[in-house]
Amino acid sequence: MAGLRSRGRFGVTLGLDRIEALLAELGNPERALRGALVAGTNGKGSVVAMAGSVLRAGGLRTGEMPKPHLVSYRERIVVDGLPLEPTAFAAALAPALAAADRVAPAAGIPTEFEVLTAAGFAELARQRVDVAVVEVGLGGRLDATNAADLGVAAITTIQHDHERHLGRTLAAIGSEKAAIIKPGNLAVSGVMGRGLVPIRDRCRALDVRLVQAGPSGDYRAVLRGMDWTGTWIDITTPRADLTSVRLGLIGRHQAHNAAVAVALLDALQTDADRRGIPFDLDENSIRAGLAAARWPGRLERVETPDGTVVLDGAHNPAGARVLTESLAALGVRGVPMVFGAMTGKRVSAVLRQLAALKPLPIFTAVGDPHALPPDRLLRTWRRVTGLDRGEEAGRMAATPAEALAMARLLRRGDEPVLVSGSLYLVGAIRALITGTEPDE
Repeated sequence: MAGLRSRGRFGVTLGLDRIEALLAELGNPERALRGALVAGTNGKGSVVAMAGSVLRAGGLRTGEMPKPHLVSYRERIVVDGLPLEPTAFAAALAPALAAADRVAPAAGIPTEFEVLTAAGFAELARQRVDVAVVEVGLGGRLDATNAADLGVAAITTIQHDHERHLGRTLAAIGSEKAAIIKPGNLAVSGVMGRGLVPIRDRCRALDVRLVQAGPSGDYRAVLRGMDWTGTWIDITTPRADLTSVRLGLIGRHQAHNAAVAVALLDALQTDADRRGIPFDLDENSIRAGLAAARWPGRLERVETPDGTVVLDGAHNPAGARVLTESLAALGVRGVPMVFGAMTGKRVSAVLRQLAALKPLPIFTAVGDPHALPPDRLLRTWRRVTGLDRGEEAGRMAATPAEALAMARLLRRGDEPVLVSGSLYLVGAIRALITGTEPDE
């Protein structure tokens, strides 16, 4: 594991030259896989989780490559819903690390993300999964996952995030993500507004069929209710209307994600049909799979001996908005909030959204140079809110553990502690409260 960690978890080095050389060195295992690449600013992890769960409910052997991991690197390679065991993960990683050393002199040193991507493709091919559902990392065009053509490409949403790498307009960001669509693919989009234009343009240029999910699309979902046990929706598709469908994932935004997931599943079935492969997901599989889906760290409620902790990595303004709306609907307001963020994020806009919850914030940082210092976060909060005294004006803690202990002292009665702002912070605190060793 040290050979992987030494490559650095938090940096960003985009480009396909290294990953293509690395995959070629491994015999191009990605060419043996069929399934979907799933990109998007928000929602892609939830869509991967829902689609994978439905596929398993339908009796298919699935491989998933979600990202980023919260606690352990093993979360990046999932077979039939379970991360690889430590021994199996080490065995999958070793050939990719060795290949990375061999290609480095000519192609450059592969990044941690590229090594994990190559190892994931190779392991899913070795295990001969029926369907691979792969979450794209940053953007799409130059993301390492885009070295694979799995047959289906899905884009969940386009929002402002990672502008330094992807561009400052929704059209520019949409263009980067649309590049995962390849000739001969089936494409699914849950995008609305200006970000949709480059997706439509690319599909038109490549003569790729585009299926739209959302209020005006062929796949639509209407929120019917929500509590801490799940979300209830009605789904309309070209084939059927499904009423009172329960989602295991919590949040108002999960209705839209479910519509995208069901559209993606239909596209996967169409892709299998045209290749003559048996692939039949009935209504029972869809209902059971959506109800069983889980996605840790995204509006996740964890019960601990010291009280309830709600984890959500709302690291961009759109994510913070849907978190705020969902928590308000669940009656969560005025609770202690542990918050951290990484550089390059629109922190002011995120905190402006979260301020509507009237939280009692505690600012902290994970142990990495790319983490924003707590004092800077506190200053930003006070500038955004105009608060300068009292518990709502915020305080600081040097570490996530100290921040969590402080938040628990601020809690009133049985109200939860909220942890948000960065998936890396969510992962650090999730490890603390579940007793899981990071990167085991």
